[in-house]
Amino acid sequence: MKPILRKIYNEIKKHDHIVIARHIGPDPDAVASQMALRDSIMLTFPKKKVYAVGTGVSKFKVYGLLNKLDENTLVNPLLIILDTPNLSRVDGVDVNRYKNIIKIDHHPFEHEMGKVEYIDETASSTAQMVIELILNTKLKINDSIAKNLFLGVISDSDRFLLSYTNIKTFELVTDLLKETKIDFVSLYPIIYERPLVEIKFFGWLCDNLAVTENGFGYLNIDNEIIKKFNVDTATASNMVNDFNFVKEVVVWMFVTYDEKNDLYKINIRSRGPIINTVAAKFNGGGHKFASGIRTTDLREIENIKKDLDEVCRLYKEEQNNEDKPS
Repeated sequence: MKPILRKIYNEIKKHDHIVIARHIGPDPDAVASQMALRDSIMLTFPKKKVYAVGTGVSKFKVYGLLNKLDENTLVNPLLIILDTPNLSRVDGVDVNRYKNIIKIDHHPFEHEMGKVEYIDETASSTAQMVIELILNTKLKINDSIAKNLFLGVISDSDRFLLSYTNIKTFELVTDLLKETKIDFVSLYPIIYERPLVEIKFFGWLCDNLAVTENGFGYLNIDNEIIKKFNVDTATASNMVNDFNFVKEVVVWMFVTYDEKNDLYKINIRSRGPIINTVAAKFNGGGHKFASGIRTTDLREIENIKKDLDEVCRLYKEEQNNEDKPS
């Protein structure tokens, strides 16, 4: 067992009140990992009070229901933060209330959050890391927990298609399936089944994707289009990975407007160029090939587009140089 896994388990074991948080604007990996870890701790230690917190998303109820939390009632609580590298993006808690914090995350390091931090940039997903934790400690698992963890992995790795899938991913998922024997094929519709309106919306995205000569694709998706197709802004964000195999595009960016919070959400993906450095420049973050930015400034969006197009140009130049005979 890795020492860090033992340390995490021992921290869990000695705290009676445990809060599990994840990032704002959650994706299936964040939610599935959160629910799976909560349920595993409760299964292992039935007397502990364990809370999964954050803003609810109706379509993610299939993974489990969030808990209501009054932080004033907690006694010496442990906070576990999943899938979140940045303190400003932690959802549902006041981080300053907690002296004991564990972070489990597969994003590049940004902020130190607590005395126990398990960061693995090579992991396909936070769900993969939670599988490793459960299967290598005395934490218990059942079919419901296993299903959530499997869904978290296939969502963030896009069915093992994305570049940060590795042998360890397959080994851990294989061990998970051996341990529980869940019918994993039956789970795919939870992630991939879509209503017809979303398929039509995807057609609009394909028709309107603008692509530069450097291979940078971008879409500004205004709310009139969202309303026309009777979808929501999260739908567009969830479809960004569907452009992963467009031959002429190496980096692509979707921009949507969040009316509730009065800001623009920018999702960026790459098939080669490193993009998280651009995201960090504009106070965003993420992986080398999957990043995001939030901004209130339309002019900043234009600067982001210019920087990403330049990243594509340099990448294309490097590729051409590598192809030339020496």
